[in-house]
Amino acid sequence: MAPKYKLTYFNVRARAEPTRLLFAAAGVEYEDVRVLREEWPALKPNTPMGNLPILEVDGVTLSQSMSIARFVARETGMDGKTKLERAQADAFVDELQGLVPKLGVLLIFTTDEKEKEEKAKEVDQLIEEKLGKCEKLSGADGHLVGNSLLWCDLVLYNIAQTIEEIYKPGTLQNYPKLAKVYATVKANPRIAKWNAERPTGKIDI
Repeated sequence: MAPKYKLTYFNVRARAEPTRLLFAAAGVEYEDVRVLREEWPALKPNTPMGNLPILEVDGVTLSQSMSIARFVARETGMDGKTKLERAQADAFVDELQGLVPKLGVLLIFTTDEKEKEEKAKEVDQLIEEKLGKCEKLSGADGHLVGNSLLWCDLVLYNIAQTIEEIYKPGTLQNYPKLAKVYATVKANPRIAKWNAERPTGKIDI
């Protein structure tokens, strides 16, 4: 009997979207619970670590966004074909994921224009640093690692989508191999379907 999955997060992409993308790409059904900001204070004490997302699997609750995504990647066979591929995929994720909170703070929580300008400089530098490293290490055929869609590709796609569609369109043209990974994921029929049908938040990072 297939496990029952229930993913709970806010109504934005951010930290939960890699897991949602994994479920979409693998064609796995799950309950996608979207929490409103005003609901969070009452819900927070009942979460294992006081944060979201959480993933409930047959009554067991998992915490921490990348631990959840890695678990689902393993469950769906998208963590890597070999031990070496899995280690390489993990390294890409570890390098890229630091961009998510920085982009979130800049795009959602920073309202003062002078402060936003300063934070944007920091974010630009971090984007250049992290995407530059990943560009050098990436495969050239539309996947970061190997020749199949892995969770590291989806993590990159999620971050690149925020950069390209919200923050600074055209950034990926400086990273041709990463741009190819982004295009490969975007063209995936199941991902395209998810993008067309998924719920969106007020500020969808």
